[in-house]
Amino acid sequence: MATYGSALRRGLPRSPGGDPWPPAGAAPVDAGIAEASPGLAIASDAAGAAAAVGATPVEAPQSTGVTGSAQADAVRAPADEAVPLASAAGAAPVAVRRGLPRVAGGDPWPEIAEAPAKTATPAVAEEAAIATAAAVASSAEAAPVSAAPVAASSAAVPASTAEASTVPVRRGLPREPGGAAWPDLAAARMPAPAAAAPAEAAAATSAADATPAAAGSAVAMPAETPPAAVAPARDLAPLPFTPTVWPGRAASHRPVAKPEPARIGPFTKAQWAGAVIVGGAALLFAAGMAVLLVRFLLSLPALQDFLVTYPGEYHLPDGAPVGLPAWLGWQHFFNVFLMVLIIRSGLTIRHEKRPAVFWTPKRNPKGKTSLTIWFHQSLDLLWILNGLVFVVLLFVTGQWMRIVPTSWEVIPNAVSAALQYVSLDWPTENGWVNYNALQQLAYFSTVFIAAPLAIVTGFRMSGLWPKKNEKLSAAYPIEWARKLHFPTMLFFVVFIVIHVFLVFATGALRNLNHMYAAQGSVDPNAYADNWTGFWFFVASLVVIAVAWVAARPLVLAPIARMFGTVSGR
Repeated sequence: MATYGSALRRGLPRSPGGDPWPPAGAAPVDAGIAEASPGLAIASDAAGAAAAVGATPVEAPQSTGVTGSAQADAVRAPADEAVPLASAAGAAPVAVRRGLPRVAGGDPWPEIAEAPAKTATPAVAEEAAIATAAAVASSAEAAPVSAAPVAASSAAVPASTAEASTVPVRRGLPREPGGAAWPDLAAARMPAPAAAAPAEAAAATSAADATPAAAGSAVAMPAETPPAAVAPARDLAPLPFTPTVWPGRAASHRPVAKPEPARIGPFTKAQWAGAVIVGGAALLFAAGMAVLLVRFLLSLPALQDFLVTYPGEYHLPDGAPVGLPAWLGWQHFFNVFLMVLIIRSGLTIRHEKRPAVFWTPKRNPKGKTSLTIWFHQSLDLLWILNGLVFVVLLFVTGQWMRIVPTSWEVIPNAVSAALQYVSLDWPTENGWVNYNALQQLAYFSTVFIAAPLAIVTGFRMSGLWPKKNEKLSAAYPIEWARKLHFPTMLFFVVFIVIHVFLVFATGALRNLNHMYAAQGSVDPNAYADNWTGFWFFVASLVVIAVAWVAARPLVLAPIARMFGTVSGR
C-alpha cells in the first residue's frame, strides 16, 4: 500500500505562470518499505513524484540473491526538456547550448553536429549495477528487512540500461585515515538509465501489479536520475556593435604611478629652480631694504663726520712700494688657474660614488686611490708651491705692506668702506697705490688664514698623512679636517665671486691693467682706454676653459702613469 508520508522539496515552476514543481502529494512510498528503510522510502517518493508529473518510468533491473534489495521506478525529466540519450541502436548527439561566435560575423559555437552522447558497454553497466546492489545490501543489513531472494542472472541488467551513457563521479579524500579515495572505483561510474520501450514499460507495470506481495516485501533499488535537461540551442546572431562598459563613478582603479623625478642633492630641478627664484627675490628685497637703511643713516650728521674722519683707507708705512710688479700678475694668473681646477676636482670627489679609474703610487702598492683624488692632490701641491713663491716674493719686495694691516685704523676704515659699498656710493680708490681697508682685510684673511687652513685640512685627508702615527691621528681627527675643509672651499668661492664683481664694477679696464698688464699710474683715471690687460684676461680665461674640459681620465691617465700605475675598476 502506498503512502505520501514523504514530500519532496518544491521549486520554481517549469513554465511561466505554472505551479511549483514537482506537484504536491507526489512520490508514493510503500508503507512497509518506509517503515523498514526511511532512506529507501525517500527514493520511492522521488520515483512517485516523477510518475505523477508524467515521466515515463524506466524498467528497473530485477536482481536476485542480494539480501535487502528491491525494485524502484526511475525518475525521468519531462519529455519536452529531456536530453536525447544513446539507445541500443546507437549514440545520438546531445543538444548543447550554443554561445557567441568565435569570429566576427561567424556562426554560434559550438556546431550543431558536435558532442555525441557517450555509450556504456554492457560490462561497465553490469559492474555498476552490481556495485549499486551491494551498496543497498549493506544499508539493508544495518536495518533488517524481510526481503525475498532475487536470482542473479545476466538478464538482470536490460540491454537498454547496459548501453546507456555512464556518468563519471569525481572521487575525493578518504573517509577514514589511511583509507582509499571515496567513493569506490566500482561506484565511480554510475549507469544512466535510457528510455525504455513502451512495450517493456507496459510489461513491467503489469508484472508489478501481478505480484504485490513480492513488491511489498522487496527493497526498492533506486535508479540513477539522468543528467539535467539542456535547453535547446538557439541561433544567436553576433552583436551589431562593439560592446562598451562604463566602469561607473565609484569604480575602483589605481592610477599609474609617476616616476620619481631626478634629484640634484636634496632637491629636484624644479625645487632648485623654485628655491633660486624665491631666494633671489628674498635677497633682492633684503638688499634693497639694506640700501635704504644705510643711506638714511649716512644722511645723519654723526655718520657724515665719521666718513670724513675715516674715509675707508689709511696711509701705508713709509717705504711701501707703489704699483704692482709683473711677477705678481703671473702669480695671480697661476693662482686663479689652479684654484678653479681644485674647486672642480673637489666637487667631483664629493659626488663620485664609484670611480672608474684608479691610481697607485710606485713606492706604495697599497696606496690605491681614484684618479680624481690624485688629480686634486696634485693640483694642491702645485697650488702650495705657487703660494710659497708668492709669500716669499711678497716679503722680499715689500709688497706685504699692501695686504697686511699695519695700523688699528684699518678697523674703522673697513667699516666706513663697507657702509659706502652698501649705500651704492662707492669709495674712490686706486689699487695701484693703496687698497682700501676692507680690501686689505679680505686679502690678508685669504692669503694668511684661509689658504693655510685649506692646506692643513687637505693634508690630513690626503694619502701623505702618516696614518701609522696613532697619537698624531688621535690629536687631530680626520673628522675635524672634513668639517673644516669644505667650508674653507666655500669661502674661496665667495671671495672669487665678490672679487670679480668689484673688479668689473669699479673700473674694469683700469683694474685689469693693474693685475694682468702691470700698468698703472698714481692718477686713478689713467689707462682708462687701454685694453692690454683686458686681452690678457681673455687669454687666461681661454686657458682655464681648455684645462677645465681636458680634466678627464683620457687626458689625465697618461700624466698619472708618469708617477704611478693607472688601472680600471
